[in-house]
Amino acid sequence: MQSFKPRETLSEQVARHLENMIAFEQLSSGDRIHESNMAKELDVSHGAVREALLMLEKRHLVRNVPRKGAFVTTLDEDFVRSLYEAMSVFLGHTGRKLVRQWETGDMERLESLYQSMCESFRNGQLMEFLDTGIEYTQASLAYANNYFITAAINDLWPSAKRCAFVALRQGNRVLEDNLNHMRESLDLLRARDEEGLVQNVHEYAMKQCEQVIACLPDNTEGSGSQGATGS
Repeated sequence: MQSFKPRETLSEQVARHLENMIAFEQLSSGDRIHESNMAKELDVSHGAVREALLMLEKRHLVRNVPRKGAFVTTLDEDFVRSLYEAMSVFLGHTGRKLVRQWETGDMERLESLYQSMCESFRNGQLMEFLDTGIEYTQASLAYANNYFITAAINDLWPSAKRCAFVALRQGNRVLEDNLNHMRESLDLLRARDEEGLVQNVHEYAMKQCEQVIACLPDNTEGSGSQGATGS
């Protein structure tokens, strides 16, 4: 019997659409998301948009302020540093488990995804590169065996994707750094070098953190968004 696979709900589709708008900076830090306008633009119900905004708040992309509305989370230095520090801790923890428990099929899967990313990079296929990178990270969580850590990473990942697009303002060097990190991490996994892998994850997270911060405008939009949401 074929297993039941529920389709993505309408609210999840709306959330994914808004998530991409934020990642691609069609919606910027502090922008208000007008529920009525979005419902009309997407030809969906207000309820679907409202549920999507609640999902995005859980994923740290939106702040829902009572009686004021929904606003895109401000991407500033504090937010970026907090994000990458958390990602470093969580991925370091799951990396330890992967080092101890991986089997041949796991390494073959990760190597295949790495090669796909190399090919996407050579062909200039940015979206394929990023999508495969997400798949690589998800595959590396196979042995996490911790509901709360896996859920936390999944909720942080949209913000990490948003930051990755910001870092890309520095050009292909960011993608090359990503591939170099993956190659090093795969070699450390094969060697079952637990401490080396954790250090590699931390160093790469901090490096990309600085790349993102370097691309933030000197005069961040945070003051404008706080004025809109907090007074």
